[in-house]
Amino acid sequence: MKCTNKPKRTFALLMAAALALTGCGNLEYTSPYQVNSGVSSINVLMSESEDRSRPFASELCVLTPEDLTGDGSLDLSTSEAAVLFDLSQKEVLYSKNAFTRMNPASITKIMTALVAIENGSMDQVLTATEAVKIDEVGAQLAGVKVGDTMTLYQALRILLLYSANDVANMIAENIGGSVDGFVDMMNRRAEELGATGTHFVNAHGLTDENHYTTPYDLYLIFNQCIKYEDFNEIISTTNYETTYYDKNGIGVEISVKNSNGYLRERYTAPANVTIIGGKTGTTQAAGHCLIIYSKNGSGNPYISVVLKAESTDALYDDMNDLLQLIVP
Repeated sequence: MKCTNKPKRTFALLMAAALALTGCGNLEYTSPYQVNSGVSSINVLMSESEDRSRPFASELCVLTPEDLTGDGSLDLSTSEAAVLFDLSQKEVLYSKNAFTRMNPASITKIMTALVAIENGSMDQVLTATEAVKIDEVGAQLAGVKVGDTMTLYQALRILLLYSANDVANMIAENIGGSVDGFVDMMNRRAEELGATGTHFVNAHGLTDENHYTTPYDLYLIFNQCIKYEDFNEIISTTNYETTYYDKNGIGVEISVKNSNGYLRERYTAPANVTIIGGKTGTTQAAGHCLIIYSKNGSGNPYISVVLKAESTDALYDDMNDLLQLIVP
């Protein structure tokens, strides 16, 4: 006996007819997606349709457009922006200017590392080109020369610990085919992560008016970075010594220390907090910046960001004020 479901078939025909008359292309949205929106796309999605955005947003801490300034619980007047996220509870514990576009300085290098990790291999040999020649006064350089070679494993450690701008370009050139090609990869990855308040023009973070991100976007990017064991191992390393090779095959020794003041024991986190690692950034335009991955006494993870602090001491004082909000 052959069975049919006439009600369902009739409903389907009616729906097809309705779609033919209206057309999906004619639907209008009150808040269409815009890459250049001042608020990350994840927040727009959440405000328009919680059910529709759940697959993308259910594992993220979500800020609303109202979370633009500090809630008054902390005095972070020496820094322009700050955020703290409880990753296990998916809660926003603090936000100040979370969606403000700002220069990230060398915190840019977390995206450089992410794109490199996702598109390269640790044993891949990189060769330095003319791109490593950076003449900006005060730029942090490892001193690599054209023709020098090192593995991506070595380069990422020098990049994230020592914040070497020449090594950032070395990675970009080899992974992206060109620095510009790599920067395009960075911007595409940022959009995929929902970081639509972000635009990169270089792989190192040296100042450019068109190079910017937001505290919330940095959280989105860093949250992806810490999913990789290699990344977590690097940012938790205090010192790194290695030998790379010049164009003649002669070994060049290099020793670097983590620029993170917590890991260098120059600053002490609150007693209930363990600093796993992070990334610093400092330029005249960006001020003093820091992003931190930490855990409480129960092992629950947190991400915190402070941007454009007035000084190094103010940066770590404000970061400690944020970390004090972490529940033991």
